[in-house]
Formats: sequence, structure tokens, C-alpha cells
Amino acid sequence: MEPFSCDTFVALPPATVDNRIIFGKNSDRLCDEVQEVVYFPAAVHNNLGEHLKCTYIEIDQVPETYAVVLSRPAWLWGAEMGANEHGVCIGNEAVWGREEVCDEEALLGMDLVRGSS
Repeated sequence: MEPFSCDTFVALPPATVDNRIIFGKNSDRLCDEVQEVVYFPAAVHNNLGEHLKCTYIEIDQVPETYAVVLSRPAWLWGAEMGANEHGVCIGNEAVWGREEVCDEEALLGMDLVRGSS
């Protein structure tokens, strides 16, 4: 069966037991595509003149990154969903717009998920 939905949800207290926050996401990726759950520790980056290779383009390195746990397709830099050490959670969603598609390579939505986690 072909996937057709990509949804993110959150359940907040008082709807949860013991004031827990539940965050989850399903993916519309193919069922046989490898999804990795990965951890990247917090880091201070001294190589600010260098670029960071994302999925298709490179961007400037930032001075500091937080620790993150991500779920991502094995073939790309970005992530479907993730949470950082400060409890910020984010999920990737398809957003349809009216802007024309550009032929230039750019950041993927999933790159933005990893970058903001």
C-alpha cells in the first residue's frame, strides 16, 4: 500500500497521565525505507569559517548546537522528527503553497527540522 499521510501530534496535560507530554509522528515514506533513530550530542563549534553539508546544499556553521535525538531517513542529513535537550520537539509536514518551484538546490523541510531541533 502506498503511503498517503504525514501527521504530527502532541498530547498535553491534563489529557495525559502524570502530566506527561506525548509527541509522535507518522511518515508518508515508503515502508521499506530505512529510518534511523540517531543521537547527536551538544557541541561548541570552533570552525565557524567552514560550511555544514546538509542534504543538497551547504550552510554556515553555527557556534553552538544542542543535543538532539532524531528520526530520519538514512539517506539524508535532515530528519522527520526530533527533540532537543531542552524538550523542544518538531515534526516535518508537507505544506502546499502557491509559489513557483525553483530549479536551484535548497534546504529540505527535513533539513529545517534537524536544524531547529
